[in-house]
Amino acid sequence: MNDLPRRTFLRSSVAVGGAATLLGSSALLNRPSVRLASQVVGGRPSLTHGVQSGDVSRTGATVWARSDRPARLMVEVARDEHFRSPVRLRGPVTRFGTDLTGRIDLKGLPPGRELSYRIWADDPDGGRPGQPVVGRLRTAPSRREDVRFLWSGDIAGQGWGIDPAYGGYRIVDAMAARDADFFLCSGDTVYADGPLTEKVALPDGRTWTNLVTVEKSKVAESLHEFRGQYKYNLQADNWRRFLARTPQVNQWDDHEVTNNWYPGEILDDPRYQVKDVDTLARRAKQAFHEYVPINARQSDADGRIYRVIHHGPSLDVFVLDMRTYKDPNTANGETRADGGVLGRKQTRWLLKELAASKATWKVIAADLPLGLVVPDGTEQEGIAQGDPGMPRGRERDIAEVLTGIQRLGIRNHVWLTADVHYTAAHHYSPDRASYQRFDPFWEFVSGPLNAGSFGPNALDGTFGPKAVYVEAPPRQNTSPAEGFQFFGEVQIDGDTEELTVQLRGIDGAVRWQTSLTPSRR
Repeated sequence: MNDLPRRTFLRSSVAVGGAATLLGSSALLNRPSVRLASQVVGGRPSLTHGVQSGDVSRTGATVWARSDRPARLMVEVARDEHFRSPVRLRGPVTRFGTDLTGRIDLKGLPPGRELSYRIWADDPDGGRPGQPVVGRLRTAPSRREDVRFLWSGDIAGQGWGIDPAYGGYRIVDAMAARDADFFLCSGDTVYADGPLTEKVALPDGRTWTNLVTVEKSKVAESLHEFRGQYKYNLQADNWRRFLARTPQVNQWDDHEVTNNWYPGEILDDPRYQVKDVDTLARRAKQAFHEYVPINARQSDADGRIYRVIHHGPSLDVFVLDMRTYKDPNTANGETRADGGVLGRKQTRWLLKELAASKATWKVIAADLPLGLVVPDGTEQEGIAQGDPGMPRGRERDIAEVLTGIQRLGIRNHVWLTADVHYTAAHHYSPDRASYQRFDPFWEFVSGPLNAGSFGPNALDGTFGPKAVYVEAPPRQNTSPAEGFQFFGEVQIDGDTEELTVQLRGIDGAVRWQTSLTPSRR
């Protein structure tokens, strides 16, 4: 790495927060000097949950780890897995106030390169350093090159947690085999409202055996319990390995706090002593930012989650937050737009960033599907409400975005989401719609990763959706042991910029795919 400009390479903005995973480079995994992150050797500081990277750009990335005591995080980055001529950077000192998590925003990285990194905890009092934990990332290209990324969501929900018999989460091995540039987690990164029991009987007589921790034995209410949700996921061996080798782009939805929540809600749920959802959401957001590797430059004083990830000349990913600014769950029939799912500020931001984007493809990462009806008891949780007429309720906010996209002449936008626990491909067209002031587009749905499978949901005809493909389980809350877990894959050809979407199952097999040719207008 001697040819890298050391004055600019690995300049950092020290931050706290992020997520954790375990081990990366296979060459280094076999060396006895690289230990499992849970081990403490000779009183040295140790990393407890491995390493992760996220929000990778052409010249930057965020890396993360958590230590077992206050310690300074150190990171080295190299062009090869043997760490010849690495560049070293001092990171933050981890502190109890952030649950001993720390992240480092790397700058000055070479574009379009696969890089190895390793992080270790250094004793701030001058003692011996801990053992390094290794990860890998790919920076975004500066020229048109092939791009491959995955998306899905919904992890450890409906009573289905880590079953060690599957090495962690069953679907993850198939995801790892795809060797993606990054993974987009479309929300429900944890199930803070989903307590686990050790044994769950399966319909065929088998038993699903959950790993259960104290924090996963009840709904999360305290900051400590919310932090425990993220620590739980990182006890899945294959999940840690996958995240150490695959950069992430993360958003949140409802289960990071509690089911179907909205600001200002007061819970009527006997499981909760804390009834004020705003209090729960504040604690949940702190844990999210501590344990998920979001780039600090993309956030603000309020811990903003919506942001744009630039991934080379072919792709921009617009990460939405449809939860923080959501209005109360009603019949969703309001006739005046009130910013009820994105909020006014985020709507203006989205249209401004879409208009400024020079990328060929604009992928809009939504944590709620646009046209699927998702009830919340007698009220409506989602954007649609089943009335196929003109936009009402939250549909009015989406209509503003879709019309804005048309008015601004923005081409080649695709929507990705999870949330409903099955996989589908929806094509939206004004030719089939009650509301017609928009250009045709696709929405692709995938998930869950490790949760109960449900669906299918009814489609609302307001924006003219057509279900081109649907795969859902034969009954509700089907377990991961029975399949019906899904992830999606997006590939962009570096020469033609054709975008191919594949919906894949628990074994990694392609269930359905389509290819889209970019408009050059």
